[in-house]
Amino acid sequence: MSESKYSAPETLSFEAFILSLGTATLVALGEMENPVSKKREKDLVTAKQHIDILEILSQKTVGNLSPEEDNLLKEILYTVRIKFVSHQK
Repeated sequence: MSESKYSAPETLSFEAFILSLGTATLVALGEMENPVSKKREKDLVTAKQHIDILEILSQKTVGNLSPEEDNLLKEILYTVRIKFVSHQK
């Protein structure tokens, strides 16, 4: 199968999945440039949805993650929650 520049890798790790959700959350918070529009755009509804998904993953994977995966998920959740709260002010 040929890959275009938009193709996903053949396998996706849990870490890469969590990082992609974290990145999408930061984009929705306007902390990072939207790769499509090349602008910083704030969409708190989408950011909250991404945070909720990360929280669900955190709850549903208790005891099933490696220490590295668990730490990564906790760190990303902490970071995006703090940024979300600061954007609500």
